[in-house]
Amino acid sequence: METYDILVIGMGPAGMAVSAMAVSMGLKVLAVEKLKVGGECLNCGCIPSKALLKASQSYYESSRLGKYGIDQSCSLLSMDPMRVVREKIASISGKKLMKVFEKVTLLSGEASFYDSETIKVGDRFYRGKRIFIATGTEPFIPPIPGLRGLDFLTNANMFQLDKIPSSLTIIGGGAIGTEMAQAFSRLGSKVNVVHMDPHLIPIGDEDGGKLVEKALTEEGVTVRNGIKIEKVERTEEGFRVFAGEEVFDSEQLLVAAGRSPVLEPLHLDRAGIDFDRKGIIVDRYMRTNVKNVYAVGDCNGKALLSHAAMHQGMLALMRSMSPFSLPFMNRERYLVPWAVFTDPEVAQVGLTEKEAKAKGIRFEVVKKDYRSYGRTVADGHPNGFIKVLVGCLGRIYGVTIVGEGASDLVQEWVLAMQHRKGIVSVMMTQHPFPSIATINKMVAEDWMMKKMQSPVARWLARFLVR
Repeated sequence: METYDILVIGMGPAGMAVSAMAVSMGLKVLAVEKLKVGGECLNCGCIPSKALLKASQSYYESSRLGKYGIDQSCSLLSMDPMRVVREKIASISGKKLMKVFEKVTLLSGEASFYDSETIKVGDRFYRGKRIFIATGTEPFIPPIPGLRGLDFLTNANMFQLDKIPSSLTIIGGGAIGTEMAQAFSRLGSKVNVVHMDPHLIPIGDEDGGKLVEKALTEEGVTVRNGIKIEKVERTEEGFRVFAGEEVFDSEQLLVAAGRSPVLEPLHLDRAGIDFDRKGIIVDRYMRTNVKNVYAVGDCNGKALLSHAAMHQGMLALMRSMSPFSLPFMNRERYLVPWAVFTDPEVAQVGLTEKEAKAKGIRFEVVKKDYRSYGRTVADGHPNGFIKVLVGCLGRIYGVTIVGEGASDLVQEWVLAMQHRKGIVSVMMTQHPFPSIATINKMVAEDWMMKKMQSPVARWLARFLVR
């Protein structure tokens, strides 16, 4: 039996981060991947979905200018352009991956535990001093009557479509549901979004969800929030969804109702590893209850995001190199921002208003509309806002940004919050005018101007100028 310093099960973003960093340290690494290196993000998630969004944006903007008719037969609209982009990215990424992982022993197949230090792949056994589980998640299929057994779409097979469907019903109003609703609608599909949550993108700010809903409905998408789906049927034309008092018929059905951790066929019980329905149970350093086994990325249920998975992989490997916590690892709070790439984009870090109220936090809301800034209006993107939850002394509890470039703008707030800097730090940072990022500074200035209008501040100002 061969022994390795590091065994990695799953080569998505988390597994790749562990493997790449470990070989750069000179460690002997064995990585096992059941499907394709890159995981869902590269192959059927983040990258192909953004390719489809970009294609839909180009088509939509051209149609608005009258170059194409958006009501043309959907059979003329192929998924091939998206696939070309995906294959090109995969080819470039593949070459880079092979170079990065040329010192990694990479096996194709399913891995399962034999004991806490040994895994089995095929009919062979491998021992590892450290084992990192990075098996990710798969689409969650809700227990809706009639749904099981039907040939519906998920993100796993959606990009294998030959053509854009004439109509599409989407179960789920989160990131996948909203992004794909807009993409397919712009490419000519008649799209319905039905889900049980009170607003779109339910993990985020309600105002943000409402603004995205407004944008989608203006583009012809039917949105039904807070509705229970009674059952699903297959028809000659496609699918029929019974939701509340309404019935939705469509050529295709996309299920985007969340994710489930991939724990089979790991046989975690053989290694004594604890887990629950959310995933493998870990501590802040991604350690399981078995001292030499770590679970990183989506499979631990902490944050189902590719960037969080990569960060967890890096953090876990560094922690595994020492029996003691490294000083900088104890000092930092690692915030996890997220973004949804609809038009307008939505980005969030920290708490929403609802979450802050539930925690009993005293805060005020400082909000700046995009249409109040000349640059965003001039660029043709006046719809959006920045909302910051601020304590009385300037502590930032959470930020929601909806609008053009939101996924980039939020990073300044992530940096400020992670390093415990208040809103004054953002205000006192010079931003090149008229950059889009200047709106971050403007919302901070609004907060300060409001503070300066208090009776105490005014009295102090009059006193100091005497």
